[in-house]
Amino acid sequence: MIGFVYMSLLFTGLAYAQDPQFSQYYASPLYLNPGFTGTSEAQRVALNSRVQWTQLKSPFVTHAVSYDVSVDHLNSGFGVIAMTDKAGSANLRTTTIGALYSSKIRISEGWVVSPGLNFSYGSRGIDFDKLVFGDQIEFNGPTLDDAISQLNNRNYFDFSSGVVIYNRLAWMGLSVHHINKPNHSLLGEDARLPMKTSIHGGVMIPLKVHPLAGMKVSSLSPSFVYTQQGEFQQFDFGLNMVYDPVLIGLWYRGLPLQKNFNDKANQDAIIFMLGLNLKYLEVGYSYDMSISGISGNSGGSHEISIVYKFDGINPNKVRRKDKFLPCPNYPHFKNFDKN
Repeated sequence: MIGFVYMSLLFTGLAYAQDPQFSQYYASPLYLNPGFTGTSEAQRVALNSRVQWTQLKSPFVTHAVSYDVSVDHLNSGFGVIAMTDKAGSANLRTTTIGALYSSKIRISEGWVVSPGLNFSYGSRGIDFDKLVFGDQIEFNGPTLDDAISQLNNRNYFDFSSGVVIYNRLAWMGLSVHHINKPNHSLLGEDARLPMKTSIHGGVMIPLKVHPLAGMKVSSLSPSFVYTQQGEFQQFDFGLNMVYDPVLIGLWYRGLPLQKNFNDKANQDAIIFMLGLNLKYLEVGYSYDMSISGISGNSGGSHEISIVYKFDGINPNKVRRKDKFLPCPNYPHFKNFDKN
């Protein structure tokens, strides 16, 4: 029964852990808020990959892929997103796939409200071959612990919603994930995934460029993301600077006015970002340098994003500019000097 007690504690604790995160939130907009669905000027495919705390024996690894498109004559956006996350030495894996929809509502000249929905299906399980029970160590043979018979993969439905309000230079969003609080326990118990609430926003500040710079546009993009899930809270804020085609950014993650369990300032990481815009292709890299109590043993976190945009359903149609979401993503700055 030693193994059973251990596994019960393990999976009960994990049931209240926070969702995976992406530091380059602007390159994974559908994951942040379904209201971002269809807010690009073209069809968009985004790939995101993150390895967190690389010095751990089994680091946390997250991959996501999404696709979305704006359908102007329906004033709507449609999209799909798939994500897989692996954590721990037993390869605890969560995989989800969702269908997204958003509606574009023009509330005044230059202002758009975009409410969105995400209906998803999730699966959660572990690699049973990597589990080690007490009797296996003691007798050097297969386990006889009945805990193994009670462990099963968990499948569940999930529901999320969000809204974004924006114009060409500013945006603000609110999203709520796991509204139905799905049960994701692997032991047949009632372990609910807590709701995750996120508030996020930012502005784009175009800067003057020397006339000889031609089409290049420089800009500053300060923004923030606040997240709360159960007892977990996180606050990211920072600044991206763009000189097309290059993006560099510096971010801070933490709640410095809040104390952690060691009665020290609740700080997590300093984030360095670098991006490159290659016309239809955007590539980004970020490194999270941990400044928390585990900084010496974590190894930091690495993240890569690739966003590919291509002509929409009707490439010859002139789109209204207030259909575009001006999130701090460098390709949106190309046309500032044309308006």
